[in-house]
Amino acid sequence: QVQLVESGGGLVQPGGSLRLSCVASGFNFNGYLLNWYRQAPGKEREKVGSITGTGHANHIDSVKGRFTISRDNAKSSAYLQMDSLKPEDTAVYYCNIIRLGVAYWGQGTQVTVSS
Repeated sequence: QVQLVESGGGLVQPGGSLRLSCVASGFNFNGYLLNWYRQAPGKEREKVGSITGTGHANHIDSVKGRFTISRDNAKSSAYLQMDSLKPEDTAVYYCNIIRLGVAYWGQGTQVTVSS
């Protein structure tokens, strides 16, 4: 079955960095767009960015220049490198794919940016 597992979250000071990972299994990872989302307390889930199977990535304006999405198809993994973190980046981060019309989500990983 399709499974997505995020890791790498934690507590970091403003200006710090974290690298999130998303490990996929149960489907042909190479062929799918992989999305990163986040959900802050009391807010709706928002899309942070996505990356195609061939590695073309895009990011929302609020994280451009600070966050970088990448993937390693050989490891069925995707990554979200987050630099220059701000308190407003505090959220649970999720990876997501849509396969045959069904959306699959990982369990999420908490990122807290605070001094």
